[in-house]
Amino acid sequence: MLSLAVGLGMGYVSALTNQVAVPTKQEMKSELQDVNKSTSLYFANNEKVEDLQKDLTGKSVPLSEMSPYLKKAIVSTEDSDFYRHNGVVPKSIFRAIISDVTGIGAQTGGSTLTQQTVKMQMLSSETTWKRKAVEIFLAMRVDKYFTKDEILQDYLNAATFGSNNKGQNIQGVQAAAQGLFDKNAKDLNLAESAFIAGLPQSPSVYTPYTTDGESHGKFKDDYKLGLKRKDVVLYRMYRDKQITESQYNDAKSFDLASDFRKPAKAKTKTIKYGYVYNLLTEQARTILVKRLVKNDGLKYSDVKKDSSLLEKYSEQADTELHNKHYRVESTLNKDLYIAMNEQAQQYKENLGTSHTDNTTDPITGKNVKLTQPVQNGSVLLDNKTGQVLSFVGGVNFKQSQTNHAFYSTRSPGSSIKPLITFAPAIENGLIGSQTMLADFKTKFKNYAPTDYGSTIQNRFVSARETLEESYNIPSVNLYNYIRSQGVDSSKYMSKMGIDLSDKEYSQLGITLGGTSTGVTVLQQASAFSTFANKGVHVNPYVVSKISDPSGKTIYAHKSSKNRVFSKQTSYIIKNMLHGVVTKGTASAVSYESNFSTKNLFGKTGTSNDYRDNWFIGSTDGITLASWIGYDNLARHTYNLSSNSTDINQELWSRMANAVYKQDPEAMNVHKQFKRPDGVTSYKVDKETGTKTGSVKYNGMTAKVNQHTTTSLYYKGHPTSLSYGNFAIGAKSKNYKLFWNNYFGRSNGYGVVTTVGETTKSAEELASENGSGRTSGFSNSTNNSDSSDVTTNTTTSSTTNSRTTNSTTSNGTSETGTGSSGSGSGSSTGSTSTGDSTTSTGDESGLTGDSAGTETGIGGGGATTETIGE
Repeated sequence: MLSLAVGLGMGYVSALTNQVAVPTKQEMKSELQDVNKSTSLYFANNEKVEDLQKDLTGKSVPLSEMSPYLKKAIVSTEDSDFYRHNGVVPKSIFRAIISDVTGIGAQTGGSTLTQQTVKMQMLSSETTWKRKAVEIFLAMRVDKYFTKDEILQDYLNAATFGSNNKGQNIQGVQAAAQGLFDKNAKDLNLAESAFIAGLPQSPSVYTPYTTDGESHGKFKDDYKLGLKRKDVVLYRMYRDKQITESQYNDAKSFDLASDFRKPAKAKTKTIKYGYVYNLLTEQARTILVKRLVKNDGLKYSDVKKDSSLLEKYSEQADTELHNKHYRVESTLNKDLYIAMNEQAQQYKENLGTSHTDNTTDPITGKNVKLTQPVQNGSVLLDNKTGQVLSFVGGVNFKQSQTNHAFYSTRSPGSSIKPLITFAPAIENGLIGSQTMLADFKTKFKNYAPTDYGSTIQNRFVSARETLEESYNIPSVNLYNYIRSQGVDSSKYMSKMGIDLSDKEYSQLGITLGGTSTGVTVLQQASAFSTFANKGVHVNPYVVSKISDPSGKTIYAHKSSKNRVFSKQTSYIIKNMLHGVVTKGTASAVSYESNFSTKNLFGKTGTSNDYRDNWFIGSTDGITLASWIGYDNLARHTYNLSSNSTDINQELWSRMANAVYKQDPEAMNVHKQFKRPDGVTSYKVDKETGTKTGSVKYNGMTAKVNQHTTTSLYYKGHPTSLSYGNFAIGAKSKNYKLFWNNYFGRSNGYGVVTTVGETTKSAEELASENGSGRTSGFSNSTNNSDSSDVTTNTTTSSTTNSRTTNSTTSNGTSETGTGSSGSGSGSSTGSTSTGDSTTSTGDESGLTGDSAGTETGIGGGGATTETIGE
């Protein structure tokens, strides 16, 4: 009857485990002997970063180097039938059946030594009925292939034995012997062996030591429970005839407390590559959590919503990583990582002021000094593969372990403009590179954007120049316009790995980086690399492969690609953004770089009050993004200096130079961006962005064709010349001001004004913005050797008075028709007019729509405003 029950039970266990992969003997051996090791982390090319710090300290020793008393004590205490069963006993099988049928009794008390060894070394710590069934199955398989002494040795090296005198958790009898009694396992006497053998049942309860929380062990106030447990072990040994009555009595009366080691302080270990260590550990943990969740038949998306369940799986993954010998391989190039971080360290004192204040530690409640330097987060991406080649996590790991490249979310400032506004506009045929955008005082409900330094350009600005000089008002006008035309920027952004809320997209300030959630440096670098990759976004990654202790690959990264923009749109954006580094807000990069920037394009970004500063630059091979700013802990609101754009560009250039010196092939700076079929060049009027033609002015028809340039389109084409409706976001009074100035009147068109009070000139504000800097050597001159991406247009400053030769319909030459007026301020000055800009002079000769009407503008507003550069 018993044999029948056992047979039925084994059949039931077999049914539960029929989906379990059967491990080979070698795989089982690798797992069983994987003790006193932890996960190893690697750079690319098999260069080791570090082994994870173990939760347990210990050292494996063979059975021959363990006291005979210890072996007998463990068997008598944990599994007196160890040498007689085949890995399991019938009650274990029945327990699994009852647990499955009733849903209760899933605890694993009474497991054999073989089962305990399997559980510690081959399974997770969960206590489900299915895991119990797998445990039984594997225990029988282990018993079949390994001797009892081999199994016992594996158990004694893998079991945990509480804390040692330094407060460290210990694994294996050798570490227990040394940590408790300052001797080797082979030299333990009977009383000491019995004490150690009693620990596995409840290590934290029976150990005599605890920790003071500062890597220093100390005696418990009361450790009598451990001594009583020792006596229980001695009795079981005597009961099993493993020791004599005399030995039992002598060991029971032995003064064990005097044998315990005195408490001491544990040595601390310095992690050389702290940011890499933490990053790879966190990424590997997430990968293992997903694997554990999948193995349990659950969805990771559901588990993430349950914090307690997610914590449970995270703890399981942590235990695996810190106590088993996994191998985590990364994409990080060690030489590039060192090169970039050396530059960050050498330049960090130039980033800005470090602020030191007294504050209260929220955990301890103690008053502490808090020093906050300007932080840097940088990411170097391989455009084609999405591999993270290198990064800078911060300027001082000891001071702040926050990884500012991967996990800090910040306002992207104007660096988001090409992604969220200009590329979608080009993709949908709404603009060309020379389409005019209005840069005049405007207001959307309660939102009144301005350009950098609270300035307004008071003129029409091309889409190209808007990106080059990072003007805000034209960008807001364009974003508002594409929304009114049904263009949904979110579908492009999400494909590039940036998910914002509907509320954020509904606010016009989002095109200036006004986001409540923020983005990481990795996200911005990855999204920006889409343009270099001809409109295809490749998901970034840093962990390439994970192997388990047996060497089996349990994770290998699979590349994920998405077509976001067409090749044509990407080319036009690259063409426009090349001007940013040749003559725009990042022109300093062209002469600070030690490599050719003929094929470099990029974008700057600054958030409100200089809270954040960005520069992202791409070549054919790589994208390098650099962010600087303060953490602003303890509710501080420190801002960067007004020249932070210059500072960040120099840091970017230093890092890029170091990368180029280390691995010039990775950057591929000489690879030109070839113009794809489908990009059409149109000859347009430079002032209006339209086709050349005629316009009626003061009762005459005048030809407008003296100054032309090239506008690039993917879809659509430039419109015909007209008096109005050629600039996005323009009002009739803006056209009126423009045409009056075009035909010679001095009326304030193109005069930079400032909203609010300032003592700075327009040139000073422009310098802070990083614009207009063409002095110094630039190795990105426009010549026959330049890449096709090189900007072909030139930008001239708009003067307050203009002389234009126009041919009227009757063939006579007219110069500046209409009477001249006196404009407020000069073309080179900055006029502060409070909340309004006042223009004086006779405008009676102008014709057009009534003042206040808007072209292509709908309603909208923003709760967050960010400035340009």
